[in-house]
Amino acid sequence: MINPSTLEFLSELRENNYREWFHSQKPRYEAAKTNVLDTAGQMLDGIRQFAPSLGFPDLRKCIYRIARDTRFSVNKEPYKTNMGVVFSPSGTTHGDLSCYYMHVEPGGSFISCGVYMPSADVLKVVRKAIDDDWEEFEAILNDKSFKKAFGDLSREEKVLKRVPAGFAKDSPSADYLKLYHFYVQQPVSDAQLCSERYVAEAVQAFKTTKPLNDFLNRAIRNR
Repeated sequence: MINPSTLEFLSELRENNYREWFHSQKPRYEAAKTNVLDTAGQMLDGIRQFAPSLGFPDLRKCIYRIARDTRFSVNKEPYKTNMGVVFSPSGTTHGDLSCYYMHVEPGGSFISCGVYMPSADVLKVVRKAIDDDWEEFEAILNDKSFKKAFGDLSREEKVLKRVPAGFAKDSPSADYLKLYHFYVQQPVSDAQLCSERYVAEAVQAFKTTKPLNDFLNRAIRNR
């Protein structure tokens, strides 16, 4: 589980987002990072029971850097105020494949599975797979356990107004062909995050997404 002290550190970082403060609190940052990685390790042990292809990665390569790239951003705050860990076949935070994700942020934590910000070629093959194998994809989305845990694919990001070129306007998969991202997301409260049940509940939720994960990765690997 995530320690309350980890959330406290991230909350204080939000209020003191400058290098001098961060360096003065480096031991707290290291403790928070260790806590997140330990929790991620427990989570990966559970996910690996139904997704053995994830293997045994060095989780230090699976957590996003806390330093922000501010070169092209209006926001010049030097640090992120969250910690995110990717569980992917690549064993890193990079790659095209669908993955599982744990996000720790005071008041904004969540777990997620799928493809976010795909490259143009990945976007193309995923849309084609959804259209070609619509009945299979629809069955995945209509699974009762999946719907209870996540509902539907997220539409928080950019969505096309029209069906993209190359697909029939009246395709039964039209609503999903308009998406730019293909992922599900479940919010996690601070209380849930710090509960002893957090890891087990997250693993159980992730298990419901395995068919979606497999569907997406089959399409991506075959491109």
